Amino acid sequence: MKNSDAVWAFVEAKREAFFTLSDRVWDVPETNYEEFSACEEHARLLKQEGFRIERNVAGLPTAVMGEAGEGGPVIAILGEFDALPGLSQEAGIAEERPLISGGNGHGCGHNLLGSGSMMAAAAVKDFLAANGLKGRVRYYGCPAEEGGSSKGFMVRAGVFDDVDIAISWHPAAFSGVNNPISLACNELNFHFSGRASHASATPHLGRSALDAVELMNVGVNYMREHMPSSARVHYAVTDAGGAAPNVVQARATVRYLIRARTLGELLGLVERVKKIADGAALMTETTVRSEVVSGDANLVGNTPLEECMHANLQRLGPPDFDVADNDTALKFQGTFSPEDIAASYARFGIKPKKGQALCDLIYPLGSGDGSIVGSTDVGTVSWVVPTVQMRGATYAIGTPGHSWQLVAQGKLPAAHKGMEYAAKVMASTALDLIANPALIEAAKADHRERLDGNPFVNPIPDDVSPPLPESPNGR
Repeated sequence: MKNSDAVWAFVEAKREAFFTLSDRVWDVPETNYEEFSACEEHARLLKQEGFRIERNVAGLPTAVMGEAGEGGPVIAILGEFDALPGLSQEAGIAEERPLISGGNGHGCGHNLLGSGSMMAAAAVKDFLAANGLKGRVRYYGCPAEEGGSSKGFMVRAGVFDDVDIAISWHPAAFSGVNNPISLACNELNFHFSGRASHASATPHLGRSALDAVELMNVGVNYMREHMPSSARVHYAVTDAGGAAPNVVQARATVRYLIRARTLGELLGLVERVKKIADGAALMTETTVRSEVVSGDANLVGNTPLEECMHANLQRLGPPDFDVADNDTALKFQGTFSPEDIAASYARFGIKPKKGQALCDLIYPLGSGDGSIVGSTDVGTVSWVVPTVQMRGATYAIGTPGHSWQLVAQGKLPAAHKGMEYAAKVMASTALDLIANPALIEAAKADHRERLDGNPFVNPIPDDVSPPLPESPNGR
């Protein structure tokens, strides 16, 4: 048995504490930069586990870091614990039943993500201490992945500058190394200002900010034909200026989320959208001001790290789900559309299997066509540190992302088993790296080669601050 495999026993010994952590975070779902309860829960267990703790990482009140070990390389294991709005749901039942109308819910499995990552870090810590090995492991508890881009702010603050390798995971329908394809993105507000007037008596005196928003949206829709096919542009009118139709609206705001395959494509597309906004303002004799809210870089892959993680997945074998787990997952599959299930298989390049409700395999390295992708702030980290991620099966095949069904499965035995499985893979991958300096150097060389001629530009400008709420209890 490899030393890296022996760490699995350390993971298993921590089941109760970390399953409880995941469930407690699920019980109090909190969104962007408001994860005060989740942060406290993570800090409490980091202290209990004997980590050296840093709070307010990068000036973010709900970011926490724990470090253990001495000397050697620094291995970062990244976690998240934010929820999504509007997805409150009772646990364990295959019917939509909100606990709180309009409340939050863990529709992306981040209660599992953060807990599993810290579970891996704690196991590596104990293994290093038990065997007298040099090396440092750090758990980064990161808030606001869902639209808040906290890791981008953390990169900007330099908290990854001395990290050698970063490791992470994400709950999924299948298990394997994450195909490192994501879309770079920027989220921007466009605030239009005009002149109010009576819409019937003196419409000629008004200058409608709402008209400007509508014209901007039309212009962007015409742009869609002339942008890369992999790019995506979404928008929401966040302030229509008021509810009275007999008033020429003097203000209006539209928020755009712009995505592209690469940072270079993104930056160019953002400038084009800004020009359209300027044109809409010119046509309506209004003014427009834009502000960046958040932004993520696209993922940068790393072949040596991906091969190392895949080898650990193969040594561990497929997830150990049982008949009861599969039967429960089948009930949830009954609430999905055939398209949901087909898309889940397609995303990972896997042939559908009749009667299969939970993952029973490890998907091939590099599988999937990369056509079904979103954005993640892990991408920004991957530009400054060689990074590898895995997908860990924790829910029924076909479960839509950001759905009540995903929330409902977040405390099931299958979710706990999948979380432990991911922790084992991440822990053994970390120890392979600590034991093999040449592998770390190979990963860094691969990283340098990929970035050669592609300078990193953080999609969050230096003058943008995170939208931090007031912290409770003076924390």
